[in-house]
Amino acid sequence: MEEQFLLYYNMLIEWNSFMNLTAITDFDEVLKKHFTDSVSLIRAIPDLGEKKYRMIDIGTGAGFPGIPLKIVFPNISVVLLDSLNKRVNFLKEVISKLQLTDITAVHGRAEDFAQNKEYRESFDLCVSRAVANLATLSEYCLPFVKKNGRFISYKSEKVSEEFEISGKAISVLGGEYENQVTFELPDSDIYRNLFVIKKKSATPGKYPRKAGLPSKEPIS
Repeated sequence: MEEQFLLYYNMLIEWNSFMNLTAITDFDEVLKKHFTDSVSLIRAIPDLGEKKYRMIDIGTGAGFPGIPLKIVFPNISVVLLDSLNKRVNFLKEVISKLQLTDITAVHGRAEDFAQNKEYRESFDLCVSRAVANLATLSEYCLPFVKKNGRFISYKSEKVSEEFEISGKAISVLGGEYENQVTFELPDSDIYRNLFVIKKKSATPGKYPRKAGLPSKEPIS
């Protein structure tokens, strides 16, 4: 596991020299703000290492949180989705070099993939560290989650007001607020939030709306 994380870090720095993957490059900072932060999902899903969860990571970027989660919890099945093909190529190379199995990286937009029968409402867990408001992220993510599954949004700031505003969107999309886990990353004063949304009913077929609309006009 340690060797996999070290190789992942080295590949991240190498590829970051010619494409934009992360602004954080110091080893200790990557360890804390990317790797440790990613696996903090265990705080919200305590049995993560015990069950065969099927998970999709929306807007995964350089592979966070999906790849660290797969390294630490090899029992989970992971799909990494990103809209930039160059990043997907990087992810595929990481998967190959780290010899990870039962994990795939796919290129596309959440709005399109969520209408695909292979992906729609077929995941136990949907995670995202993407930078977007919770209402927008809910429209991107909840359509992927099966009934009684969960969407977990990683947030880096205190967003109680944002959560209140997103309440209608979550409800319309078939979700229900379940839990909010707050903590600080180890050996730091960096505040973190995990919002856990449980899927209670099917998402109406018209969601997600066409590309661009969830971010321009969040459900409110």
